[in-house]
Amino acid sequence: MPNFIDRRLNPKDKSLGNRRRFLKRAREELKRTIKEHVKTGKIADVDSGHKVPMPARGADEPTFQPARGSGDRQYVLPGNKEYTQGDRIDKQPGGAGGTGSAAGTGRGEDDFQFLLSREEVLDLFFEDLELPDMVKLSLKEAVAYKPRRAGFATSGSPTNINVGRTMRNSYGRRIALQRPSRKVVEAIAEEIARLEAETTPDATRRQRIEALREKLDLLERRRRRISYVDPVDIRFNRFERQPLPNANAVMFCLMDVSSSMGEREKDLAKRFFVLLHLFLKRRYDRIDIVFIRHTDEAGEVDEDTFFYSPQSGGTVVSTALEEMQRIIEERYPAKEWNIYAAQASDGDNISRDSERCAALLNGPLMRLCQYYAYVEIIDERETEIFGSTDNGTSLWRAYRTVDGEWPNFQMTRIARPSDIYPVFRKLFARQPTLQYRS
Repeated sequence: MPNFIDRRLNPKDKSLGNRRRFLKRAREELKRTIKEHVKTGKIADVDSGHKVPMPARGADEPTFQPARGSGDRQYVLPGNKEYTQGDRIDKQPGGAGGTGSAAGTGRGEDDFQFLLSREEVLDLFFEDLELPDMVKLSLKEAVAYKPRRAGFATSGSPTNINVGRTMRNSYGRRIALQRPSRKVVEAIAEEIARLEAETTPDATRRQRIEALREKLDLLERRRRRISYVDPVDIRFNRFERQPLPNANAVMFCLMDVSSSMGEREKDLAKRFFVLLHLFLKRRYDRIDIVFIRHTDEAGEVDEDTFFYSPQSGGTVVSTALEEMQRIIEERYPAKEWNIYAAQASDGDNISRDSERCAALLNGPLMRLCQYYAYVEIIDERETEIFGSTDNGTSLWRAYRTVDGEWPNFQMTRIARPSDIYPVFRKLFARQPTLQYRS
């Protein structure tokens, strides 16, 4: 079994090995601290480095110490002018050992700051999150393959001949077998022609010509036996079929920006979608994100418009679902794409349109979607009233009928910024495989 040794130099003033070992030891503490920071800070600040306070007790190296209540030990205290043999030494004031301090006395140690890079923060933050049921059962059977370079082979298609490697092998073989070069043969032939062109050849010259002809014949026969390019020299580019997970995914982000959504509600919705956007881009390389904003009309917009446009107006939630259905039919066939959706609204909608939203979800959309998450933003004063009941807005009551029918539909409420991250983890934590209706 081969052993691989990494001899790359560490960056200046850093030890990557020690850093990795420390992250492994302090992982749970670091994750807890980062989550608390996100709850109280800005969601957008997740995508940056962090200084994480770590308790000093978590950074101590394990050591062996003698038991204080047993054994016979002698201490040498140099410079002692206050005690003699047999005196009892008073215990130091609380905290003098660096483990804390009594009120008003003693000294202790503060927690130290550990600087995490952006990559380390995101790895810890999204470690146990994923899109539920990423690959459909129907897609697992159709595995796509991509050719991948895998060195060289001695056989293959003529179109895959590697000219450089073939000529290198040919040159090495010709040197090893001492195949005469063309220049050497031509030089001997020119010398023979020059000697034969002289008018008065003597016996010595004739012997020289004869010897050169024998040598030329030997070289010609040697060149014919040792070919310039031999089949043993030829190398072909080798390719392996690398299976590609057939997991093309698209996430639909539906946000209510009607006049009923105040600045607080819009801010909470944007915070949720910023966290979702960061999670998707971090964890998945191949995923499309479709942004849809709606008032009494809905439309697909780009990322900047979705987060920063000041548009407002009336409320017809079903327009967003209809726009999502139209885009799926045009660009994202359900047989080829894993379709996800996340919707944020304050739930303010006319009752008959709420019933239409439930009908759209129970009809085509939930059969197309792998997962659908609905987040309703409520007032903080309503938390005690609606936090754990089915009562609420007309849209919430309509969606409760969908929630009871489809296991891949989840809904929850948000009232304050600190609710966003727990709700996000609840919606996108790893879940068992879901069963869908056909």
